[in-house]
Amino acid sequence: MKISDRRSFLKMSVMAGALPIDGLFQQAHAKELQTATHAVSHLDSREVAQHEEYWGVIQRGFSVSPLILNLHNGISPSPIVVQEAVARYNQLTNEGPNYFMWEILDQGREPLRAKLAHLAGTSPEEIAINRNTTDGLHAIIFGLPLKAGDEVVGCSYDYWHVMQAYRQRQEREGIVYKQVSFDFPVEDIDAIVKTYQKAMTPKTKLVHITHVMNSMGQIMPVRQIADMAHAHGAEVVVDGAQSFGLLDFKITDLHCEYFATSLHKFLCAPVGTGMLWVSRDKIEQVWPLLGADKPHSPDIRKFEVLGTRSFALEQGVGHAIKFHESIGGRRKQERLFYLKTYWSNRVRDIKGVKLHTSNKPEFSCANGSISMEQYTPVDLADALFQRYKIHSKVEIHDGLQCVRITPNVYTTIADLDRFVKAVGELASTRNS
Repeated sequence: MKISDRRSFLKMSVMAGALPIDGLFQQAHAKELQTATHAVSHLDSREVAQHEEYWGVIQRGFSVSPLILNLHNGISPSPIVVQEAVARYNQLTNEGPNYFMWEILDQGREPLRAKLAHLAGTSPEEIAINRNTTDGLHAIIFGLPLKAGDEVVGCSYDYWHVMQAYRQRQEREGIVYKQVSFDFPVEDIDAIVKTYQKAMTPKTKLVHITHVMNSMGQIMPVRQIADMAHAHGAEVVVDGAQSFGLLDFKITDLHCEYFATSLHKFLCAPVGTGMLWVSRDKIEQVWPLLGADKPHSPDIRKFEVLGTRSFALEQGVGHAIKFHESIGGRRKQERLFYLKTYWSNRVRDIKGVKLHTSNKPEFSCANGSISMEQYTPVDLADALFQRYKIHSKVEIHDGLQCVRITPNVYTTIADLDRFVKAVGELASTRNS
């Protein structure tokens, strides 16, 4: 094949999302998954959530370490098919970085934008591809034309990078950053909405909502808060780091103006990939975080001025979307809720254990947090790892002191039984 012909072939393949990278594992697993999916096609999503044979096929699609039990999926591992795709794209990049990155792989951004938009239920012209939620949220926080005296209402349980950004604008420019707080879990939508409402004044220009709270997994009623905020003349930005790829929703369902997420969480895309959504009629007013030649352009691509980035990781996102869609958003959400309630129902009655997360599906899904009498969160997490090789997440946040437990689709029931047994043994040791 001539060089010019190969160049045209590779460009067309990337733009079509069809670069020939499928290895033997990918082909075999795709066939096995197709067979397993057909076998459960007559079941509703809640029944599939408990179909261990089906999820066994999903679990074989991951290469998680047998040396630890990973129950900290703040960053999720990618399926093997995604890892193999990224490896092939990296190999291609290193055959000639400037050529294969900019002339070949860069051509895959627009098809990827379309895939993300389809998954998010939006227009591609509202989707910017970046590195993580912090990238996206900072673009909005620092890019909105707020002035001294303008108020922003957030929550004391929002992500700490977010709070730092608002405080920096407050210090530099005199905006007013206010926070509401809750004693989670809260199972009253009206009470949550009214808490935000009480913090608002005629000067409130922006309400910041975390869709799923990082520390304990509380799902916030974003749409209801957003509707209230709009009635008071404020715009809404949503931190979707823990919700996109986990909850089965479309961004437009939330009634917000701005939304950012990390694709390396529950979508299981390569680490270091993210997405920003801005309502088309708001793009022009937001300054890009990094310098663009037309900062007031209504083109969403002005938020993608990141310089050189990993095109291999970026293109790997498309394969993660394909894997996610092969399961189905609703099935995935039901499975992760089932796994969370499986372990939480078994530990909540253990003496000395406190659960900090609701078990109602409208208020929680995959994440759950516990504390234990006579253990600090650090001591509990250390004991789980040192004695049982169970990896968890310490959360010390606005008075909440707990350990977060987060399974994912590769987590087995046997894994959770191992965790429950460990909690029981640790509790009995301290209570004896």
